[in-house]
Amino acid sequence: MVKGVGLINSLWATIIPFAVNTFNLIIMRTAFMGVPDSLEESAKMDGANHFVILFRIILPLSMPVIAVMILYYAVEKWNGWFYASVFLKDRDLFPLQLTLREILIANSTDSMSAGADNADRFQIGETIKYATIMVASVPILVIYPFVQKYFVKGVMVGALKG
Repeated sequence: MVKGVGLINSLWATIIPFAVNTFNLIIMRTAFMGVPDSLEESAKMDGANHFVILFRIILPLSMPVIAVMILYYAVEKWNGWFYASVFLKDRDLFPLQLTLREILIANSTDSMSAGADNADRFQIGETIKYATIMVASVPILVIYPFVQKYFVKGVMVGALKG
């Protein structure tokens, strides 16, 4: 299908076919359906239209789930090397994870340590491997603390008075 659409050797081949995850879609639907009807009814009685209800009631109450979905998609796309290896042939388009995989599996750090003697090549190669792993891991580790607060909050905290 990707080849038929003409997306082979394009970054869009790794994004478009996998843009919607069914599991995440079911989680989002469940979160939106969990908003009590009484909130929507009271907003309508106050004169709110459908867009106001969506943007001022439903989305703020669903922010924890939306933040989790953003994190899921970010981690999935950031760590996605398999589909890139299938659909991308141009090495200039390879994502970091695919390059990291090649370095770790093929032990191909020789070109990066040219000019060093054999005793130093092993240490340089290991340093390059570990540095690449750190570069690949740090962005997700930096993003996680900002999204982590949404894991703790409940969807309906403070929404209804008892």
